[in-house]
Amino acid sequence: MKKKYTYLAALVIATQLLGSCKKDLDVNPQNRILLENYYKTEADAFAALVSVYDRFGFQASGLYDKVAIMDVASDDQVAGGGSATDINDLQVVSNYSLSANVGPQGYLWNRGYSGIFRANTLLQKIDGINMDAGKKARIAAETKTLRAIFYFDLVRFFKNIPLITGIVDPNDLYNVVQAAPAEVYALIEKDLTEAIPGLPNTVVAAENGRITKGAAQALLGKVYLWEKKYQQAADQLQIVNGPTPGQANPTYGYKLIPNFGDLFKTTNKFNSESILEIVHSANSLGGWGDAGASEGNLLSIIAGPRGYAALTTTAPDYHTGYGFLSFYKSFFDLIHFDPRNKATVANLDSLKTNGIANYQNSFNNTGYFLEKFAGRVSNRTTQPSATIDLNFPHDIYEIRLADTYLLEAEALLSAGANVSAGSRAYQLLNAVRARVALNPVAVTMDNIEKERRLELAGEGHRWLDLVRWGKAASALAFKGFVAGKHEVFPIPQSELNNTKLQQNKEWGGTK
Repeated sequence: MKKKYTYLAALVIATQLLGSCKKDLDVNPQNRILLENYYKTEADAFAALVSVYDRFGFQASGLYDKVAIMDVASDDQVAGGGSATDINDLQVVSNYSLSANVGPQGYLWNRGYSGIFRANTLLQKIDGINMDAGKKARIAAETKTLRAIFYFDLVRFFKNIPLITGIVDPNDLYNVVQAAPAEVYALIEKDLTEAIPGLPNTVVAAENGRITKGAAQALLGKVYLWEKKYQQAADQLQIVNGPTPGQANPTYGYKLIPNFGDLFKTTNKFNSESILEIVHSANSLGGWGDAGASEGNLLSIIAGPRGYAALTTTAPDYHTGYGFLSFYKSFFDLIHFDPRNKATVANLDSLKTNGIANYQNSFNNTGYFLEKFAGRVSNRTTQPSATIDLNFPHDIYEIRLADTYLLEAEALLSAGANVSAGSRAYQLLNAVRARVALNPVAVTMDNIEKERRLELAGEGHRWLDLVRWGKAASALAFKGFVAGKHEVFPIPQSELNNTKLQQNKEWGGTK
C-alpha cells in the first residue's frame, strides 16, 4: 500500500525524528490539518494508516532505498553508476568510506522515525474514533506491526536508538535519549504479539499490500532469530511455513511458486510465495522534482545497464538505466551454473561479447547486472504524464516464503533440533532447492548460508545475514570493512547536533 491518498501534513510536523533538528525549529501551520481537528472518522483512521504504510515504502530522492543500500554493502555487489561519486551515498557504503556526515544513514533514520511518529500518533488517537470495533482493531494491529518493522530496521542498523512510543512535544525533541537495544527488542516483540490476533489470515485482492497475520508472525520469527532465541524463532516460523514444507500452508495459502523466475515478473504480484511486499506502480505522477515521492520502483532504473542498445531481434528489451548494483564476478562464478542464474543476473558481458547487445561501462564495471528488478521496455509506464525512469512497477519482497523456509531451517539447526535426512529442517532447506531442480544437501550452516546467498541475491538480505552470522568482517574486508565498526551505521551527525543523542562507540562516540 502506497501513496493512494492525500496524507496529513500534520503527521510530519515535528518529526523525521530530529531529522531537521535546529534550535529555530519553525512549523508553518498554513494549509495544515491540525491534529486536534483530525482523527474523527473511520476515513480519517484509514488515511492515517496509509500514511504509515507510505513510510514503509519510502525511497530516497537520491534514487535508492533500503535494498540498494544493503546490496552495495554486501560482498556480492558493487555500487557502480557513472563515476566514483555518482549517488555518493551508495558509493561510500560500497567502499566503506562513509562517516557521520556522509552516507545514506540519514535516509534510514528519517524513514524509520517519521514512520514511528505517524504510527504513534495513530495509536494514540484511534481509541477516540467512533468506528467499527473490528476495523479499529485491525488498523491498530497493522500500525503496531509497521512500528515493529521500523524499530527492527533501526536497531539493526544503528543499535543505540531512541525508543519513543507516544507523541513527543516539539519542545522535548532535543531531550530525547537512547534506549538499550534490549528495550527496543522488547517493544518489537510486544507490538507483534499484540498485533497478531487482530490481523486477518488473508486479504481480498483490493487489499493487497496490507499486513496479514502471517506477515507479522514471519517478522516475529526473524526478530527472535536476531535475538538468538532459536526455538522461539523456529516455532513462530513453523506457523508461517505450514505443517508440511513444500506444500501449501492450509491456513494462509503460502506455497513456493513452481518457477523461480516468475517471482520477479511484474504481472505476478502477490503470488502464493509473497508474505509481505512493498507495492510499486507504473502510474505515479511523481517526477524529477521529488523522485522519492514516485510510486515507481527506483531500483529498476538505477540497476539497468547504461547506454543499452539492442543489436539483434533476440536481445533482451532492457530500458537504459544507470548501471548500479552490479554483481562481482566472484558472485557470478558462484551462481553461473545454478538454475537461478538467468533470473538473477543480467549478463551484459556475454551479450556484448556475442554481438547481441551493447552497453556503456559503469564505474568499476563487471558486466553483471541485477536482473530481478531491471526495468524493461515491456513494463515501462504507459501513463502519458508519468516520468518513465521513475515509474517501473516491480514490487519488492520484504518477506517471501523461501526466506522463511531457510530461516526456520537455520533456527532449528541452531536450536539443536534433529536435522538428519527427512527431518523438518532437511525438508525446508531442500524444498527451496527442489523448486529449482537441485538435489538435496545436508542441513549445515554452510549449506544454509550458500542457499540464502543464491536464492535471495539482490533482495537486500546478504549484508544483514553476514552481520547476524558474525561473518561480515571476513567476507567484506576486501571492500574496506573494519571489524568492530562497520557492523552498525553511524548515527547521522545532524541528529547529534544540539541533542542528547550520543554517537555509537564504534564510530568514536561514547554510547
